[in-house]
Amino acid sequence: MLRIAVPNKGTLAEPAATMMREAGYRQRSDLRDLSMLDEENDIEFFYLRPKDIATYVGSGDLQLGVTGADLMDESGSQVQTILGLGFGHSKFRFAAPENSDISKLEDLEGKTIATSYPRLVRSHLARNRVRSEIVKLDGAVEISVQLGLADAIADVVSSGRTLRQHNLVVIGDAIAESEANLIEREPRPDREESAATRAAKTVFVERIRGVVYARQFLMVDYDCRNELLDRAKEISPGLQAPTVSPLTEPGWSAVRSMVLKRDVNKVMDRLADMGARAVLASEIRSCRAIDGRST
Repeated sequence: MLRIAVPNKGTLAEPAATMMREAGYRQRSDLRDLSMLDEENDIEFFYLRPKDIATYVGSGDLQLGVTGADLMDESGSQVQTILGLGFGHSKFRFAAPENSDISKLEDLEGKTIATSYPRLVRSHLARNRVRSEIVKLDGAVEISVQLGLADAIADVVSSGRTLRQHNLVVIGDAIAESEANLIEREPRPDREESAATRAAKTVFVERIRGVVYARQFLMVDYDCRNELLDRAKEISPGLQAPTVSPLTEPGWSAVRSMVLKRDVNKVMDRLADMGARAVLASEIRSCRAIDGRST
């Protein structure tokens, strides 16, 4: 049986659970539950603090986990990324009070920085030869400047709304960028997995990979005159080739093709201008075996 860690709260929790459901796995219905058994798929899910997930996976207690890349790096655990999941994007930044004497990274020399990620901050400062005092906090680091505990902070920044509420502004370049990752323990010769575990992990990973891949595309369907098919294929080539089926109306065919979401409106515009009819776009829930795999 696979044992898999999923975030129990925070910005990663609901997107991770949604992805599991889209891949065909049961998820908890009560947010107070700390574990849930999916007997049909022979998997037990554990709902843990995102900061702890890499530690559990690195120790071998759990085979797989979902957590942020920043949290994985901060943990120092012996884990590796299998797959980026396409959600939970954020940047890790320094921030200081508006109109202060801190406007760039070098200005942090000799200053006190509050953060929940001391490992990441120390590494970044060391690479840039900046010496600062680090104060570790478990959360709500923004208030530390107002309370006089620190001169600046280092924290995850998404929209920047929380920083503005505390009159803080971003300084310098991003320390790191993050997204949700599917992780596993780093392989070691002295702790090889069984063949059954490897096979089960492969099935799970490919299911999740299929959801990640499908979210990047939409399925576009349209009717096209046969003499325009070559041009239509140039506009919407699909991953391998479009699916073309004859219609009962002579001289017309139905065409189906996968199109990147970011391009879909432009593709639909071009198809309509070409003379295609009934141009529709629909969601794809999952897919498999793209170029021999699902990514």
